[in-house]
Amino acid sequence: MSPVTVIVLASGRGKRYLASGGSGSKLQALLAGKAVLQHTLAAVHASGLPWHLEDSGQAGMGDSIAAAVRSTQHAGGWLILPGDLPLIQSQTLLNVATALQQHSVVVPSYAGQRGHPVGFASDCRQALLDLSGEQGAVGVVRSRDAYELRVEDAGCIHDIDTLDDLRRAERCLLAARQAKTGENG
Repeated sequence: MSPVTVIVLASGRGKRYLASGGSGSKLQALLAGKAVLQHTLAAVHASGLPWHLEDSGQAGMGDSIAAAVRSTQHAGGWLILPGDLPLIQSQTLLNVATALQQHSVVVPSYAGQRGHPVGFASDCRQALLDLSGEQGAVGVVRSRDAYELRVEDAGCIHDIDTLDDLRRAERCLLAARQAKTGENG
């Protein structure tokens, strides 16, 4: 069986980010010296899972997911990860991928909030290929008995939609670095 592939969605227009006073692409906004998307991709790389960056400028999230699944049709399943989750932990990706061995759809949750990446087993292929528009894969999640996987990763729910989100993520990263330095120093 082919491994699960992480699909990193990077085609969004970032309207809320721009409306909040941000400029340019939120995925290229600097967060602790690196672009938001670089943080997300670092977690994907650390997971060791195969991945695909969907940045072809599709009209909506559903269109982006369908295009990415078409590009990775032989994958054993997919983890749909928006590119604006820079605090996501690689272990969360691995935990969702592992849970897909027993469930068709896996949704991670932290502190009672559903997050990303949402995992889809290979039996969801056609439903994902049929997606279009802005809704993403919400309909597929609702139509399946989605398994809610509790994780200890606040990064799965903290996306960057506004300048305030970016500032909050910066504080979280700095606090984590200080805690690590304090433990090792």
